[in-house]
Amino acid sequence: MLMLCVLQGERSFSEEEEEKLQSALSLEKHTLHLLVETLSFILEQAVYHNIKPASLRQQLENICVEADRAEVFAHVWASAAPDVLDKIRLGIFAPKKLDHVGWQLCLQMASSSRSRLKEPHAVLDLGLRTEDDAERLQDVFVEFSHQDLLDFYNQMEMIQTQLDSLS
Repeated sequence: MLMLCVLQGERSFSEEEEEKLQSALSLEKHTLHLLVETLSFILEQAVYHNIKPASLRQQLENICVEADRAEVFAHVWASAAPDVLDKIRLGIFAPKKLDHVGWQLCLQMASSSRSRLKEPHAVLDLGLRTEDDAERLQDVFVEFSHQDLLDFYNQMEMIQTQLDSLS
């Protein structure tokens, strides 16, 4: 869906789709990109302000968009807004579940100027998934120095102790 791609900062159309749009609308490539960016901005503002379709139509007319085009835009927004807003809310507020934990130990050896210095670092790979297991979201890589890892471990121990006391 165009609205979701735009809101997530992704390309709205593939190169082939852009060429088809360019041809269908008889626009130059630069003009098509400007049109898509403008529509993206309007949609982002509509989402941000959770604007009602009638208000969107009125605001578009206030900036000299023809009434019939503003009406079409408001109609599309009325039908798509609930779905778009729900998907955005889920993406922002839905809890994530830890799917897997991986780790690596990295040891940076001394250089000629610092002959005995070794700097160990641990890299944790935290695989996150949506709570309903519908999709794998991302891998988060976190690098820890020895002290950072010790502090993190102590915090996890405190959390575990508190969880244990609740059950």
